Amino acid sequence: MKKYKFTISGDEYDVHIKELEDNIATIEVNGTKYEVEIKGEVKSTKTPKLIRKPIVQQPGEGMIKKKQSSGGMLVKAPLPGTIFKMNVAVGDQVKEGDNLLIMEAMKMENQILAEKDGQISSIKVKEGDAVLQDDVLLEIS
Repeated sequence: MKKYKFTISGDEYDVHIKELEDNIATIEVNGTKYEVEIKGEVKSTKTPKLIRKPIVQQPGEGMIKKKQSSGGMLVKAPLPGTIFKMNVAVGDQVKEGDNLLIMEAMKMENQILAEKDGQISSIKVKEGDAVLQDDVLLEIS
C-alpha cells in the first residue's frame, strides 16, 4: 500500500504498510512483518463490500429438455439470415446436392443444399422468416 521512512532515536526504519483492515494493520519494518493494532478513529473503507442473495432455482430450471425427432436428418441454418425462397415442399424426394432453399444472409443469397438423399418430412420455416445460426430449417427422412 504505502511506504514510509522513519527515524527513531537516530535509527532509520523502512516501513511498508501491506494491509489495513478495520483497526489491524499488517506492516513490514526493515523486512520483518508485524501486525499492529491502531488506536483511535477507524476510517471506513471507500470500496463497498458486495453481498449477494443466494440463488434459488425454480423447479426444472437448468434441466436439459429433449426434443421429439422422427429420426431424420435436420437441416440447420449455417448463419443468421432470412428465408428468401423455398424450393421444396413436404413429401418431395431430394437427392444429395439438390437446392432446398435460398437464404439471404449478409446481403448475399446462400443456397442450402441437401446433404443426403431422402424425402422432406417436415418444413419448420417459410419465406420471409428470420432465422438464427443452427435453427432447424427442415427435416429429411
